[in-house]
Amino acid sequence: MLRRNRPAMGALFYFFGALMLGLYFTFAAVQGDYGLFKRIEIKAESEALRAELALLQEDVARMENLTTRLSDTYLDLDLLDEQARDVLGLIRADEIVIR
Repeated sequence: MLRRNRPAMGALFYFFGALMLGLYFTFAAVQGDYGLFKRIEIKAESEALRAELALLQEDVARMENLTTRLSDTYLDLDLLDEQARDVLGLIRADEIVIR
């Protein structure tokens, strides 16, 4: 009688299970909630938010400067004149408005 050497079914199931488990963890490491793609996405979002923060800080500094220049303790007459013209639409008596 001729007998073939076949691997045991248990070994095949063990190998298949280990392969599937490895594939699952590889997929989770790349695309999961804490995977590489998520990390890259969070890093890009962080850099964009840092750039936006820098722009907002510059805006706040500019506004604080303007507020200081119009305060009671320090009055910038040129800035006051500019604001009166811009906001209130005032002009001097010796000026001509061209539209």
